[in-house]
Amino acid sequence: MKVESEIKKWGNSLALRVTGIMAELPNFKDGTRVIVEVSEEGIMVKPIPTQVNEPPFLPYSEESLLEGLSPEKSHSDAVAIPNERELGD
Repeated sequence: MKVESEIKKWGNSLALRVTGIMAELPNFKDGTRVIVEVSEEGIMVKPIPTQVNEPPFLPYSEESLLEGLSPEKSHSDAVAIPNERELGD
């Protein structure tokens, strides 16, 4: 099935509203987790199957990602320090 729609500006991004049959047919609801496949031809959005023993969407915990991290390994010397104006109120 083909549905004509329009991509619109949303903040600094572009957005495509998922309305009517575009949401109903794949059973998309608010909060539905999806996989987006991107190619030069366009995008394809598919719901992530929900199964009881399915591995987490991102298989890494914060703890495992930070394991062994030090200021030297994180290149903290290359991080910009924001000034007061950039921090706001």
